[in-house]
Amino acid sequence: MIRKNPILYIVIPCYNEEEVLPVTSVQFLNKLEFLIQEKGISSASKILFVDDGSRDKTWNIIVQLSTQNRHFCGIRQSRNRGHQNAVLAGLMEAKDKCDITISIDCDGQDDINAMDKMVDEYLKGNEIVYGVRNKRETDTFFKRFTAQSFYKIMRHMGVETVYNHADYRLVSSRVLQEFSNFKEVNIFLRGIIPLVGFQSTAVYYERHERIAGESHYPLSKMLSLAIDGITSLSVKPIRFITGMGFIVSLLSFCLLVWIIIRYFIGMTVQGWASTCAIVAFIGGIQLICLGVIGEYIGKIYLETKARPRYIISERTQENSENSVNKDEKNS
Repeated sequence: MIRKNPILYIVIPCYNEEEVLPVTSVQFLNKLEFLIQEKGISSASKILFVDDGSRDKTWNIIVQLSTQNRHFCGIRQSRNRGHQNAVLAGLMEAKDKCDITISIDCDGQDDINAMDKMVDEYLKGNEIVYGVRNKRETDTFFKRFTAQSFYKIMRHMGVETVYNHADYRLVSSRVLQEFSNFKEVNIFLRGIIPLVGFQSTAVYYERHERIAGESHYPLSKMLSLAIDGITSLSVKPIRFITGMGFIVSLLSFCLLVWIIIRYFIGMTVQGWASTCAIVAFIGGIQLICLGVIGEYIGKIYLETKARPRYIISERTQENSENSVNKDEKNS
């Protein structure tokens, strides 16, 4: 299948990025213009910024950029709803306006030159192209260790993810149309996108240092993301609890038999230490089990409410003089 002049939307979530946005916006624009000239991307392509309820001047910068160049546009969420919902809002905003999207963070850590290979893979027939980090030398040891452990834990728990892939990916509008049928309130895009299917591949790149500002993904948010991903896409923790319950029950039965035997041979010794240790052990296991089950019940609670996953409060004005209709992209 030959694909000519596809419209590309580069979807960029932003949260308090006033320091880095003036720098990376120029890089994104240069890359888009290169793709238009060298890769046959349609001139109707856009760079779509998604302001995730920033409290600084991020939205003002986005509005200013949209007035300076027709390739820039933006939407603003009514409040901060998190990175995953911001990416989702951008993808859903773009799916009916383009042929392909590339989602990428605003901080400049992901190599924008990998977009060239992503577009090439799409033109070859792939509907999804994952950006995979093959090097993380700029990360600290702790950051690298926790990030890689995150992917290993997710895979061990049965969540289908691409190792060392975050949210830098190319997705076709065909995939997004099917993806829009997934109505989960608890969003974990790295695990849901592979479930949609379609032909996919990966391109590899080296991760860079953040250009400016501070990371918005500390350890606490990574842990929260891992918990959301596991409980949203896997029931293995529940099965693990069931297995652990059987094991503890078996050990308790063996202990009971041992106590009865010692009683009849007259070797019982009264003591509180062993009893307290056993009670504390069983109590700890019960609390952990209740916590895991509670996580799942909480997810069910949120899903049944079916609250909106994002609310767009503002959009930048389209430059109608320079806009190009999607139906005319091949003319």
